[in-house]
Amino acid sequence: MSSGDLYETLGVSRSASAEEIKKAYRKLARRHHPDANPGDKAAEDRFKEVQNAYDILSDVEKRKQYDTFGAGGPQMGGPGPGGVRFEQFDLGDLGGFGDVFSNLFGGGGRASSRSMRGGDIEATLNLSFEDSLRGAETRVPVEVDAACSTCGGSGAKPGTSPITCPVCGGRGVVAESQGPFAISQPCRRCRGAGMIIEKPCPTCRGTGQVRRTKQYKVKIPAGVKDGTRIRLKGKGEPGMNGGPPGDLFVVTRVAASPIYERRGADLVAEVPVTYPEAALGATVEVPTPDGTISLKIPPGSESGKLLRVRGRGAPKLKGSGRGDLLARVRVTVPKKLNKAEKEALEQLKSVSRENPRERLVR
Repeated sequence: MSSGDLYETLGVSRSASAEEIKKAYRKLARRHHPDANPGDKAAEDRFKEVQNAYDILSDVEKRKQYDTFGAGGPQMGGPGPGGVRFEQFDLGDLGGFGDVFSNLFGGGGRASSRSMRGGDIEATLNLSFEDSLRGAETRVPVEVDAACSTCGGSGAKPGTSPITCPVCGGRGVVAESQGPFAISQPCRRCRGAGMIIEKPCPTCRGTGQVRRTKQYKVKIPAGVKDGTRIRLKGKGEPGMNGGPPGDLFVVTRVAASPIYERRGADLVAEVPVTYPEAALGATVEVPTPDGTISLKIPPGSESGKLLRVRGRGAPKLKGSGRGDLLARVRVTVPKKLNKAEKEALEQLKSVSRENPRERLVR
């Protein structure tokens, strides 16, 4: 509970700056706001105290009066010098507090009339490696909220209509007296909507919306990678009270390729070669996304050597052009030899001058 001191209520010192007071208020208001603590009377009372303290301490003149005379002084609802009682003021007439409250909770004015942007949706699209390179056009099924066809989105049973809340008169907020102050709070009867549905629609149960699956056409650009996000503006959840819809984000999941490894826009392909081909050099056939090409293996190529073929990789998503194909040489060793192969290798061994372990035995 509050001690009655406004500075203690906000948890700041008497020398606190305006920014420190504002920061403390924001923190406490978020914690104790009725929307965050439905049905908690203690939190609601605490929120009112925090609100009251901020309203006074955030105003230069009111803070000066409070520091001089305390809570019972002039403009605080108590008597001023000489026992003269000053006129009380209504919190609703203050602009500064309203601005801060609006930033925090979207308040200000009738709660039910404020338009809100719809939420964003994320959908996953599985692609083959080949389609990720050449691009594709497909349809993505997405579950979204849509207006109930039974009630037309009103939430009321057909033949009936929502009625204006008798407690708040359709404003969505009610004013509650707190000593010398009048504080606006969301109406508990209609929960800030301003309208009451006495007979809910049996299809949507009064929400006015139902979940439906929609099919959206999406064009996948050539060169997408696993995890690429494609935005479809305005294809997300519908907005509220005339607000704009959210967006749909399609996330690509690309299957692994049995041939290529992706490195940005470059593609790495392993190219097996025999020992004679690696030693003497050769021309071999290598697959690319656009078809097979001939690749020259330089004499003396070792396993792991990368040979670059420019412009034969994946399309670049940002900018124009394509990446490169990196052919990784892999020298193969036969597991079984016929007689002629074995004799040839024995002959090579006897005439070879190479000693790859020379550095190890020095």
